[in-house]
Amino acid sequence: MNTIDNLNFSGKKALVRVDFNVPLDDKLMITDDNRMVGAVPTLKKILNEGGSVILMSHLGRPKDGPTEKYSLKHLVSHLGILLDRDIQFADDCIGANAISKAKDLKSGQVLLLENLRFYKEEEMGDEAFAKKLAELGDVYVNDAFGTAHRAHASTAIIAKFFPGSKYFGYLMAGELANAEKILHYAEKPFTAIMGGAKVSDKILLIEKLLEKVDNLIIGGGMAYTFAKALGGQIGNSLVEEDKLDLAIALLNKAKAKQVQLILPTDSVIADAFDPEAKTAIAKNDAIPAGWMGLDIGPESIKSFSQVIKTSKTILWNGPMGVFEMQKFENGTKAIAESVVEATKNGAFSLIGGGDSAAAVSKFGFENSVTYVSTGGGALLEYMEGKELPGVKAIGAPD
Repeated sequence: MNTIDNLNFSGKKALVRVDFNVPLDDKLMITDDNRMVGAVPTLKKILNEGGSVILMSHLGRPKDGPTEKYSLKHLVSHLGILLDRDIQFADDCIGANAISKAKDLKSGQVLLLENLRFYKEEEMGDEAFAKKLAELGDVYVNDAFGTAHRAHASTAIIAKFFPGSKYFGYLMAGELANAEKILHYAEKPFTAIMGGAKVSDKILLIEKLLEKVDNLIIGGGMAYTFAKALGGQIGNSLVEEDKLDLAIALLNKAKAKQVQLILPTDSVIADAFDPEAKTAIAKNDAIPAGWMGLDIGPESIKSFSQVIKTSKTILWNGPMGVFEMQKFENGTKAIAESVVEATKNGAFSLIGGGDSAAAVSKFGFENSVTYVSTGGGALLEYMEGKELPGVKAIGAPD
């Protein structure tokens, strides 16, 4: 794999695409800095070798050009703490200010450019825009796995302007190596845990995993589509009416492949989607009218945990319930605890970005699993077997 280990950065200006798309609160303070922390080893390697760093990122989804709340200037002071040095900021990502600041950058210095998405050309994959960005540095490093599945100017198009000097950063290389391990070198028994709201979001991944796993655990909102497809009463629970046939087809496919597909047998139900709702426990196929399932129940936790704890490889993507509300976090927390226990006993565990990563972080387990991915959508697409433009632009992993 063509990583930054293949270059000494002494005297080089490295143009680094990072994923600093971090959540900010209403006071514009960072509430979760995992993505920034993830980029630190790459940046330190470049700086320690006497290189300088020009950072490009997006933040949020600004609709109409520059927007105060999406400015990357809000990240400057925290980045300075993480890298233990002053951070320079350019109030644009192209143009005179960016050019002069990049040109004057000395060894060991860091320049953060303004939000790339203040220009529509970024998401359009505009070549002229990519060329303007490329002119700021000598070497291109992509360390933004979270956007690797997008053919944007700064992630895929820009690489063509660095024919012999484009590299993966450590975060990107780590993400790919861990995904490759799951895809091609998984030790058995291999268990995938799929959660989240919709079967439709995960169809391709589930089908791909049925070729590889021994056990497929289904939780979260998508489980009620399976429950209804099997003739159960699910009350007001989330359901994809147009995916009932698909749910049956997936169950049949699992059977044919001799994969144990494990569904919840009970749920924590509520009379409203509300943190203060009344709750009860019900069988998954007998949820009363007017009630909805918002978490897996104690019986499901027990059966899921038994399977997880005896696994050697675990992929987890999607929570078991509405873990953001305290009344409905127990299922997700218990599954996280089982994954942690399996990891302690020697299992390889990959947490698949997005809500799963947020849950593991919420319960303080991010250092007790093997790897937490920073890229939800990118990881899913990579697992589905799709080519990621940001990866292809630098070269597929070995």
